[in-house]
Amino acid sequence: MSKKLNVVVGSDNVFHDLGFAEPAAQNLLLRADLVAHIRKVIAKLGITQAEAAQRAGVSQPRMNDLVKGRTHKFTLDALVNVAAQLGYTVKLSVKKAA
Repeated sequence: MSKKLNVVVGSDNVFHDLGFAEPAAQNLLLRADLVAHIRKVIAKLGITQAEAAQRAGVSQPRMNDLVKGRTHKFTLDALVNVAAQLGYTVKLSVKKAA
């Protein structure tokens, strides 16, 4: 095969690369990152979804939505609350856009 591949360098935000407006892309990325960290915390603790839900003060179906990556069902503040209930602190970094 002698065809050249067209390589496009992405940004640091896959949601921006997919065409979401910048404010929405930033929010989606923050929620996705936080969900990924919460999933790792649950795995590290070696607890079930039901146990994680009880600790976080949410229902088991809601925890299942989180574990399955259904980020559209959660606000940032809800995810911060879940992380806090599981014993973690969330810190935010703000910097000027390039």
